[in-house]
Amino acid sequence: MTRRDILIAPSILSSDFSRLGEEVRAIDAAGADYIHIDVMDGHFVPNLTFGAPVVRHIRPHSRKIFDVHLMISPVDALIADFAGAGADIITAHVEAGPHIHRTLQAIKAHGVKAGIAFNPGTPIDALAHVIGLVDLVLVMTVNPGFGGQSFIPLFDKIKAARAMIDAQNHPVRLEVDGGINAQTARQAVAAGADTLVAGTAVFTGDPAHYAANIAALRG
Repeated sequence: MTRRDILIAPSILSSDFSRLGEEVRAIDAAGADYIHIDVMDGHFVPNLTFGAPVVRHIRPHSRKIFDVHLMISPVDALIADFAGAGADIITAHVEAGPHIHRTLQAIKAHGVKAGIAFNPGTPIDALAHVIGLVDLVLVMTVNPGFGGQSFIPLFDKIKAARAMIDAQNHPVRLEVDGGINAQTARQAVAAGADTLVAGTAVFTGDPAHYAANIAALRG
């Protein structure tokens, strides 16, 4: 996998919320491939961020892929809202509801790409039964809910997901989220990741530093 193949998805969870539109424009200009949007409900995870109206209001600030990570439960009733707000990819957690197959079908039915996320303690095995429906697999390397946590070295899990993806005949991105910095980015990529979510590592310093921060993650 070449340096060019690695996509960087800065998480706006670590941005300055008082100037969110400016921050989205800044990471777009700095070379972000995706804009990663962490939606938390204070129920599935112990934090509360924002809903579909915020996604709708920042959508005009970038044409980059809006990678919307729904850390909410139940999730199905809100899929239409986020699709309508401008999401390009909607990722739901396998742990967030009883019927992940139905959830993925619902996401696809709204004309957006579907992702499936796995918390650190969740085996990757369930991916085998739904991989034909997904466009993105997200391996969490922290327990979701907060930015700035330390990377959990789940390299065997990333490798197992990569093997399942490589056995498919359609493209699926393998995203890793949690504790990503210049060092752990290299390790995650070596294990098979091709898409990296990073918050603190990108938004360190003022916007003049964002391009260098993103470049450091590419290796």
